[in-house]
Amino acid sequence: MINRQIKTPIMHRAVESNGFVFFGGITADDKSKDIAGQTTEVLDKLENYLSEAGTDKSKVVMATVYVSDLSNKSGLNQVWTSWFDENELPARATLGVADLGEGILLELVATAVI
Repeated sequence: MINRQIKTPIMHRAVESNGFVFFGGITADDKSKDIAGQTTEVLDKLENYLSEAGTDKSKVVMATVYVSDLSNKSGLNQVWTSWFDENELPARATLGVADLGEGILLELVATAVI
């Protein structure tokens, strides 16, 4: 069974199937923030989405972070490692991309278990 949640005009933010929940396209709303601010906002959104799906951040198993400037990675990592428990860090890839949209410094895709 597939359960789709949090509909947007182009996708569902969360799709649950076979004990996994897949989250896509999470970006900050306030594009004036620096990488740390946008990362905090994105992770706060993820926490809300996880809760809506009946899970929590301790059950995030994989994340892909797309960043518009890899030189911002240390700011991302500072927020990331303070948000997750050090024993519950998910597998992660961070990829540099040419353009995420005006003012968007990162976009998060994540997978969690229920």
